[in-house]
Amino acid sequence: MADGNFGPLVSTEWLAGELGKPDLVVFDCTFYLPTEKRDAPAEFRDAHIPGARFFDIEEIADPESDLPHMLPTAARFQKLVRALGVSASSRVVFYDQKGIFSVARGWWMLRLFGHDAVAVLDGGLPKWRAEGRPVESGEPAPAQPGDLVADFRATRLRGIGDMKAIVADGSALVLDARGKGRFDGTAPEPRPGLPAGHMPGAASVPFTDLLAPDQTLLPPAALRARFAAAGVDGTRPVVTSCGTGVSACVLTLGLARAGLPEGAVYDGSWTEWAGRPETPKVTS
Repeated sequence: MADGNFGPLVSTEWLAGELGKPDLVVFDCTFYLPTEKRDAPAEFRDAHIPGARFFDIEEIADPESDLPHMLPTAARFQKLVRALGVSASSRVVFYDQKGIFSVARGWWMLRLFGHDAVAVLDGGLPKWRAEGRPVESGEPAPAQPGDLVADFRATRLRGIGDMKAIVADGSALVLDARGKGRFDGTAPEPRPGLPAGHMPGAASVPFTDLLAPDQTLLPPAALRARFAAAGVDGTRPVVTSCGTGVSACVLTLGLARAGLPEGAVYDGSWTEWAGRPETPKVTS
């Protein structure tokens, strides 16, 4: 296993100095919401950090689920990330084309499956490009297959059965990363037909509240203050949620950066919860 002290963030300056080292694997982990009408793999081919490969959360997912980009089995995850060149000795850096959004999903997934030497590029591709750093285009060269062994850590994940129990007994604090309008039920969901609102007892922490104007993560003290305002005290377990388990991971990244217990991610998030007729939904 590579160095577990690596991460959760690295700077553009650090990455520029490490590019090309044999143990470094760099991934573009961009995902766009359906309403954004953008093509992440095509934009990757147009411009990416030199040596990067595309980490497709739609592909590295459960192909049987009717929910979008749900977690794959450990065996599928292992097969696909090995094909992308990830080994037990790899240091992995994820970035995305927006700054910090879907990038945290890749960071969380790799750690969920047992690999701790993983970090997020603070500020992502926008910061990298704003500093005039190099990009390349086209398809990346084929990866040398890796030897990562996926060791699933169940404590970092929650399913709908867990969430029904949490909502019933209040045993964990649910942090919802969606925008306040979606949480309150005053703005529509991007996926048609889903009712608006939130899980009873959940607290609203839009993931954008954790970001500075340049799309970098806020300093630890500012993150702790934002989480404290939502009721996070470091003792009660936390579960993060969002629309489909993507921006929830930004909250988990923020908790890690703040030095707070990370808790778990509800993978199905609001799309699963709202799509079930028996689950309670509330609006503000």
